[in-house]
Amino acid sequence: MPDIHFEKVALIGIGLIGSSLARVIRRVGLAGEIAISTRRAETLARARELRLGDSYHPDAAEAVRNAELVIVCVPVGASGAVAADIAGALLPGAIVTDVGSTKGSVISQMQPYLPENVHFVPGHPIAGTEHSGPDAGFAELFEGRWCILTPPEGTDAGAVARLSRFWEHCGSTVDIMDPQHHDMVLAIVSHLPHIIAYNIVGTADDLETVTKSEVIKYSASGFRDFTRLAASDPTMWRDVCLHNRDAILEMLSRFSEDLSALQRAIRWGDGDKLFEMFTRTREIRRSIIEAGQEIDVPDFGRHVLSHPHKD
Repeated sequence: MPDIHFEKVALIGIGLIGSSLARVIRRVGLAGEIAISTRRAETLARARELRLGDSYHPDAAEAVRNAELVIVCVPVGASGAVAADIAGALLPGAIVTDVGSTKGSVISQMQPYLPENVHFVPGHPIAGTEHSGPDAGFAELFEGRWCILTPPEGTDAGAVARLSRFWEHCGSTVDIMDPQHHDMVLAIVSHLPHIIAYNIVGTADDLETVTKSEVIKYSASGFRDFTRLAASDPTMWRDVCLHNRDAILEMLSRFSEDLSALQRAIRWGDGDKLFEMFTRTREIRRSIIEAGQEIDVPDFGRHVLSHPHKD
């Protein structure tokens, strides 16, 4: 597979996404060598214990030397610092990409540091769990999921095509999108739900009239699925809020307006309005199932979709 295989891939960051990539790259044979870099010595040591790569580097610049593909797998707030670190060591003609869930900010942070002789193709695999760290990854994470690429204007089409095929071999379906449009779409389908989940779980924790044991005991009534989102990595979601601020604030404003309308319908006993809303939103759930992004079982398929296997 000459157009898919890379002689060397460098993974900067080895959390859930990075470690899953290491596993699937190894399984499918997408690289001759996998170089891993992360700043924390204990995380790097754990990656070595798990045999996720072929070489391990506390210095990101060392990891990317001679790498044809560099994948930055760090919280979006650290993207610029990583780009500054690796810029001088990048192989001419290398593809540099990332996995962050905000693209406008990542581009503005990374692009100024990257030399013109590399191909910068920002990306976002829409896959994950509430777990983090090198132990959390599994090779099947990207199967049946979308990966969105947001190449800046003028990016080499061949590099975009090659990276697209790489993600397809990881199991993903690839879409190409304008960075700003991506950020607006993800603000409503991912960022806002996580923020609401954090808020609801925080509200429950603050209630004095409901004990924590009751919250846990009766969580299957709906609260449980909010806690799955609210268990996600705090550093990552802090950075998402700070780096997709405008789109998130716009969606929060729209949500607040719709919430006020719902509040009025409940206050005035407007059953027709409530029924209309709940019927309309139910169709979204059915559409998600039909699109293959979920399965129709009571616990949202978590026991089926979560994969305990570790390579």
